[in-house]
Amino acid sequence: MRRGRGTETGAGLAAQLRRPPGGRDARVMLLALCVDRTGTGVWAAASVLYFTFVSGLDARRLGLLLGVGAVAGITGSPLAGRAAERLPVRGLLIGCHLLRLGTMGLLLVAHGLATLLPAVALTSLGERAAKTLEMLFATRVAGERRGTYQALSRSVANAGYAVGAGIAALGLAVGTPNAYRALIAANALSYLLSAALVRRTREPAGRGLVVAQGDAGDDGTRGGPEGPAPAPSPWRDPGYLLFVLLDIPMNLDDSVLNVGLPLWLVHRTAAPHAVVPAFLVVNTVLVVVLQLRVSARAEGPHRAAAAVGWYGVTLLACCLVLATATGGGPWSASLALLAAAMLVTLAELLRSVSSWELAVSLAPPRARASYLGVAGMAQSVQKSVGPLLLTGAVMTAGPAGWLALGAGVTGLSLVQRRAGLRRLATLAEPAAGPPDAPEGGAPCHGQGVPPSVRT
Repeated sequence: MRRGRGTETGAGLAAQLRRPPGGRDARVMLLALCVDRTGTGVWAAASVLYFTFVSGLDARRLGLLLGVGAVAGITGSPLAGRAAERLPVRGLLIGCHLLRLGTMGLLLVAHGLATLLPAVALTSLGERAAKTLEMLFATRVAGERRGTYQALSRSVANAGYAVGAGIAALGLAVGTPNAYRALIAANALSYLLSAALVRRTREPAGRGLVVAQGDAGDDGTRGGPEGPAPAPSPWRDPGYLLFVLLDIPMNLDDSVLNVGLPLWLVHRTAAPHAVVPAFLVVNTVLVVVLQLRVSARAEGPHRAAAAVGWYGVTLLACCLVLATATGGGPWSASLALLAAAMLVTLAELLRSVSSWELAVSLAPPRARASYLGVAGMAQSVQKSVGPLLLTGAVMTAGPAGWLALGAGVTGLSLVQRRAGLRRLATLAEPAAGPPDAPEGGAPCHGQGVPPSVRT
């Protein structure tokens, strides 16, 4: 069986998109995701200029606006996870798309910071909540092949971001206020189309729960004659909270790529500024081409835990290259920075598989929705503090700052790996079964351990 899954995972991207894990519903959801990310690509490329030239914000107010949006985004993941334990995932995801449709419309008519603040905050909250709900949906429809689905979604998302950036480039080239407004309207349209596509999918079994009712397992949540015990809370689970805390630095590749590399090029190397767009090109191409291959090698929770350690080593290699990129001329600096972009993209590929797989595998089955909502906070927190860490500490310290960052992340990745393996072993302990268990001591399906932990 494992050989079959590996062969399917290693198939070509086009073939996998035609027959993704989860069948028709997964295929429609991937299309919705592509449309959503296309609009998000437009928004990411045009938002700062829109707020500057159309809304008339200065740097101080723009920083406040983006900071409030980032903080609001942190709350989106746990709120979505909590809601998904009570309401259908599909309906909640449609609601997130429609919420962002409304906030984009508000941005078109807003004229002051007081109006823009709630619009941007709700947009960020809806975006993070939507990403968590997409993960919950995939966990239900893709089952144990969720790693392959994650690889497909990453490839589709990056293609969408690239298309969105290209659309934004056309509007930015025109540069008029109406051109900027047209880009915002295009983003709003992407949310409407995404909601229509999600509506065509069927709700996963379990009425929105990540694990279908009756398949909760003996994870400490099964009750007695009076009924089932309440599902465990991630906020009272120190082991899972440790995983989420350590997962924050495991997302630093995002800030290194989008903030660290451009600023290091501009301020500390002789490379021409025209190299900066090549970072995004390298990242997009490598993710589309390699995500399936990397996911195949990190399939399953134990391989995902091993991939965390390799993440730290890869990011350390990237930091070493950046630390040595300051002494050469334009050509050598450019080549070093492009090599660093390749290394940080490889780290991103490892992280995108390991973080998601472990977030699912380390959570108790009956409460995975709320647990995954808390796990989703790691990316949001990193997006808030990562740029500050790079600009306030790493960049100030120079090459030594990059070396310290790489060494620190590598050390924490080894701690994360060991903690993840220890928790997986703890979750697998009930698999030994009671003395009178059937031959082999394995529990029946749906009892004891999450499917992703069973062998």
